[in-house]
Amino acid sequence: MNREEFFKDLHQVNDTKLLLIVMDGVGGLPVKEGKTELEYAHTPNLDALARRSTLGLSHPIARGITPGSGPSHLALFGYDPFAYDIGRGVLENLGLGVELGPGDVAIRGNFCTVEYKDGRRIVVDRRAGRIPTEENRRLCALLQEKLGEYKGVSVTFTPGMEHRCAIRLRGEGLGATLNDTDPQKTGLEPLPFEPRDEESKRTAEVLKGLLEEVAGLLKEEKANFLLLRGIAHCPHIPPMNQVFGLKPAAIATYPMYRGLAQLVGMEVLKVEGMAIEDEISTLEANWDRYTFFYFHVKKTDSYGEDGNPDSKISVIEEVDRLLPRIEALKPDVLVITGDHSTPSVLKGHSWHPNPLIIHSPFAIPDGSTEFGERSCMRGGLGHLNAMDVLPLMLAHGLRLKKFGA
Repeated sequence: MNREEFFKDLHQVNDTKLLLIVMDGVGGLPVKEGKTELEYAHTPNLDALARRSTLGLSHPIARGITPGSGPSHLALFGYDPFAYDIGRGVLENLGLGVELGPGDVAIRGNFCTVEYKDGRRIVVDRRAGRIPTEENRRLCALLQEKLGEYKGVSVTFTPGMEHRCAIRLRGEGLGATLNDTDPQKTGLEPLPFEPRDEESKRTAEVLKGLLEEVAGLLKEEKANFLLLRGIAHCPHIPPMNQVFGLKPAAIATYPMYRGLAQLVGMEVLKVEGMAIEDEISTLEANWDRYTFFYFHVKKTDSYGEDGNPDSKISVIEEVDRLLPRIEALKPDVLVITGDHSTPSVLKGHSWHPNPLIIHSPFAIPDGSTEFGERSCMRGGLGHLNAMDVLPLMLAHGLRLKKFGA
């Protein structure tokens, strides 16, 4: 019996409300006065919640493994990230409302800035200065007009937030076992394609030619090239309502996270605006309609990747300031954690475990006085796998039957 079949047999349905708040990349390393961003932030409400809750640290994939956002979220949703290969391109396309059919190749694109030195294309800014979203839309419209059909393949360019876009290839015989072209560092050339099967060789040829056309069209722009990530076909994942007996909804402002939620069967709720307060308003307006909510906060991760600890601290403090509105809804089970750590000193994802807090009438306070990495190290949950978070939520919501006689 696999994991999904196990929980299909074990779950039971009731009216309890489960709320999972994911502060993306909230975990960090010491940056000020020997404290991490979370420890340094002024968080009286989170600390008060910690005193009434059980704390711990969760590992997204396995100890020492630095995770991407896709697998780390999949684990938090209760699925084995090793069992499902979800390309970031799939998440970006779905999150932006792009339909993906069998055989379609989904890609996440980053507008970037390159310079040409001795005939080599060198990446000098992987995000083109995080160009405004309006500029992204203009560039995608230009590419769509000029490159909507290329070498017998239908190409769709869809603008996302800031420098991000989604690309879909639709045509016969297109494989998707291709590497990313993002070198992950500046001062390097985009990586060449390395297809791993015959069908993907055709995809590589199409994309290589397509990128040369893109470079020609954007040569006078600050965002003058595209880095490609997460090239993939769309997998099938059993939905959360069938596996866990939940009626799930997602509240997220960035396309990738909406796409991931959609992939596991959540209803993605519309948020009027980009602020955390707008997300809370959506949560309040829909509270009676669902039994599980995934609530995503993005900017803790963005500022961590930018190496900006002060702004990351400000976002944590904003969540703390707004927490009473969330607690006023009286969720039966409340979990606050991250999908992965993004220490601002590393300017990227890391292998460090995520601070985690679980509150319910059945959570024993473990003596913690604040919500931070070191208090979570000493917490009653200890170290756990992120895949265990949702089963713990189900258990605290009295949604799991006894296993065995």
